Order: sequence, then C-alpha cells, then structure tokens
Amino acid sequence: MAAVAEHKKKISAWRALGLALGNRKTGFMLLFGFASGLPFALFLGTLFAWLTEADVDLETMGIFSLIGLAYAFQFLWSPLIDKVDIPLLRKLGRRKQWIIPMQLLLGAILVTMSVLEPRTQLGMFSLLAGIGAFASATQDIAINAWRIDVADEVATIDILSTVYQMGYRLSSLVGGALGLIIAARIGWPETYMMMGGILLFVGAVGLFAPNAEGAAELTEGDEQVRALRKAGELVPSVRNRALAAVALLWALAIGAVLAFMIMSMTYAPEDRPNPTDFTLTWGPWIIVATIILPALIAGWLSSQQKQGRNLLAEDAPAVGGTAYALDHLYRALVLPLVEFVGRLGWSLVLILAVVLTYRICDAIWGTFAYPFYLGELQYTNDDVAFASKFFGVGAIIAGLALGGLMLTTIGRMATLLIGGILAALTNLLYADMAIGGANMQAFSDAIGFTYLIEQVPGIGDADLARLTITIAFENLAIGIAGAAYIAWLSSIVSKKFSAVQYALLSSLTLLVGTLGRGALGEMIENQGYYDVFILTTWIGLGAAVLVCIEWWRVSRAKDDAGIVAPEAGAAEPAE
Repeated sequence: MAAVAEHKKKISAWRALGLALGNRKTGFMLLFGFASGLPFALFLGTLFAWLTEADVDLETMGIFSLIGLAYAFQFLWSPLIDKVDIPLLRKLGRRKQWIIPMQLLLGAILVTMSVLEPRTQLGMFSLLAGIGAFASATQDIAINAWRIDVADEVATIDILSTVYQMGYRLSSLVGGALGLIIAARIGWPETYMMMGGILLFVGAVGLFAPNAEGAAELTEGDEQVRALRKAGELVPSVRNRALAAVALLWALAIGAVLAFMIMSMTYAPEDRPNPTDFTLTWGPWIIVATIILPALIAGWLSSQQKQGRNLLAEDAPAVGGTAYALDHLYRALVLPLVEFVGRLGWSLVLILAVVLTYRICDAIWGTFAYPFYLGELQYTNDDVAFASKFFGVGAIIAGLALGGLMLTTIGRMATLLIGGILAALTNLLYADMAIGGANMQAFSDAIGFTYLIEQVPGIGDADLARLTITIAFENLAIGIAGAAYIAWLSSIVSKKFSAVQYALLSSLTLLVGTLGRGALGEMIENQGYYDVFILTTWIGLGAAVLVCIEWWRVSRAKDDAGIVAPEAGAAEPAE
C-alpha cells in the first residue's frame, strides 16, 4: 500500500510539473528572467570588452565598475517600488507599472549607446550606463516581487523561481559569450543596438503578462494605512518615533552611497575613493543601518503589540495632511520589517544565518575563478571560454532543470539541503585540481569524457576534459542549489511586502560575498588555493547543517499550526 501511495504521489508531482510548465505565468517568468539578466551582462561584463577595444584606459573602466553598486544596494529604494504608484501607469498593474517602463528605458539606453563613440563621448556614455544599471536593478526588484505575487497552486513559487533563473542564465550567455561572437562579426554598436531591440520587444510583450492583483487591491495602500488607526494598533506617536529613527538610518546609508558615487565620478583620479575600501569599510555599517538596527526597532514595535502596550483603545479618526503622509511612509519603510519580525520572531536569526552562508562560497569564488583557471592552472582563454561559458552555462541550466524537478517531486527543503551539500562538496573537486587534478583526470578517462572532449577541433585534449568536467559538476550543483535557494527565499516573504523583504534578503546574499573577498584573497596569497577550497567546503557543510535546523523549524511550525504538509510540488503559502 505504501508503494502504491508513493506511486500516486509521484504521478501527481509529475502532473503538477506539466501543468506549471504549460501555464501562461511560467512563460512570462522565463521572459522576465531573460530581461533581468541581459542588462547585467551588458553593463557589467560585455561593456568592458567594448571599452577595451575603444582604447578606454583602465582607470576609467574602474569607474564604470561602480555601477555594480546599484545591484548590491538595490534594497535602499525597494520601499519606493513596493508602495509608490506611477501616475498614468498604475493600470498596468502593481508590478508591471515598474517592470515595463524599466525594460523600455533599458532598451532605449542600449540603442542610444550604440550610436555613441565611447572614447570621444565618454561622459554621455557613462551617464547612460549608470542610469541603465539603476533601471536594471529597479526592474529586478519589481520582477522578483511579481514572481512572488503571481505564484499559485499551479504556477508554484518553486517552478517560477527555477524558470526565472533559467531565463537569467540564458541571457548571460546571450549578452556575454554570444555578444562577443556577434560583435567580432558585425561590430559593437550593431550588437548593442540588437540587444536594445530585444529589450524593447520584451517590454512590449510584457504588457500582456498577467497581473498579480485583483481589482480589490487597487486600494491596498489606503486600506493598510487606514488599518494603522484601528483599535489595537500602535498609537501614532510611537509609530512616528520609530519611523524617524529608521528614516534617519536609511537616509545616512543612502547619503553614504551617493557621496561615494559623486566623489568617484567628479574627483581627480588620484583623489577618488577606492571601491573595495568603500565596500569593506562602509558596507557592514550600511547593513547595520538599514537592516540590523531597523529590525531591532521592528522587533520592539512587535513586542509592544504582543504585550498590549502603547495601543489605540478605540478606532482613531482618519487624518490628512502631514499625519496621513507619515502613515504612508511608515507603511512603506517600517511596516514590512514589523510584519517580518512579528511573523518569524527569533526564527529570523536562523533565516539570516542561512542567507549569509548558503551561497557565500559561490558569491566569493566568482572573483577568483579566472585567476585560478588562467594563472594557477595555466589554461588558455579559449579553454576557459569553452569549459566555463559554453559547457558551464549548459550545466547550470541542466542543474536548474533538475532542481525544478526535485522541488516538484521531493519538496523544497529536501532540495535545499541536497543542493547545499552538493555545492559544498564540489569545492573538493577544485581542491583536487589545485594539486594536479589526478583524481578528476582518472574519473574523466574512466567514463569516456576525455575521449569526447578530445574530438573538439583545435583545443580538445585531456587537460581541457579535466577542467570541463570539474566546472560541469560544480555548475550542475550550483543550478540545483540556486533553484532551491531562490524558491525558499521567495517562500518566506509576505506577498504584501514582497519587494522590500526579498530585496533585503537577496542584497544580503550579494553583499556578504563582496565583503568576504578581501579575506579570501589574502588567504589565497598566504596559503594557496587548496586550503581555501577545503575551508569553503566546511563553510558549505555548515550551511547545510543550518538548513537542517530550518527544515526542522518549518516542519514544527506546520505541526503546531495543524497544517498537513503538502505533497511535493504543491504550493506553500508565501506569507
């Protein structure tokens, strides 16, 4: 009987997967994922190849790299995306009012850049690239929120998250390796004009994407503000003091980032602040000011409500003017944190621990991958391009597909754990490569992979097979772990505040990797790559232990609430 029940469960999971992949929302998710990844590849990767060919100096290219801060600190303006409506565009939908204009703006920027000459029109070129990076990061905030909002029992958050990453990875291939190939044949201006045309097309098609909300949600903002003055809510004076503290902290953080950007763009080269020093010095304080301290304030506010202190005894009258504006600002800036802390309590500490450790190895390692391949292992550019860009991207997409299947068949937390363990253990493959790669070579020979790669014209040999199979296994594991991680991250935020809460968590993932690169680089210099790969293996396994604890917490919370665990592939609430 148990075998029959398990068979039925598998059939239902496969059927659920088929229904999800055939859903209209899934198709638009693939399109939006592609649109999300393409600008990142074009502004922070391929663009530097164009600037190099245009003989732009390295100092100037270093300034261009600053636009990456738009992605690292995107959570700073996420409250604006979550709660502010754009005049005349609100009818597009709560999220699409931001997604579509940003896609059209990005397309127009790329087309405009294509008619400029980088060397002689560098000022306008850099301005457009900077605006494009902020528009791209803004689009990412809205797309992530759209994915969470539209998820349902058919197009589950797990499937949508996996499909999003597939689109993102495909766009990195199109904007990266394929962009280089196209530019070598038709030129950079024509290539960027083509990419701009693609984004303009995506923006036009995106108009027909389903909206996340119904008609009743058109007044959601006013309803949430009115609810703040109901009996049992915090008195306005307490809320306003908390708002003032959080607003001051966020203003200081935004001011620090803007001051750094202005100094970098306007000061003489010798007086410009160092981007790495800024990230290492100010990055932690920005996290403290915008996440940790506001979370503590939100925790205090939540405790006041639970203890029945500083609450309205009866409904307060509706207000206008300044008080109404403050209520709206509180709803945008503080209420998402109050909801997060109030719903999760001390469990938020465990969740943040998983966020800070689960993808840290991948986030840090990316900076040192090419020095390892090209410098330490002495591979050529063609070798690395084949193994990493073409074969490697295919392996990531295969891993995402496998991860999506696992999410549907065995569930989210099991996939998160397996993906984390596999991603950690692939560091041991690189440790073997660091000391000669004898084990990877023997494995490649044994399964016939070496013979297969030797058939690649011009570059195929046993050494390339060893590198390719190592990258393939790592990227396969990254795909599985990435699919599970984004799905899990999306599942723990509230649909009411999805833009702010998701942006905060995802930015933490990015920032912690940035902050850890300096220490890892120093360790590579002092001890070599082998010891670093052993360390990152242990970090990854430690993250897997935290996932086990989180799995236990989620299961216990369902038991306490009397919720029957859903079958694998069934949608779980995002709130």
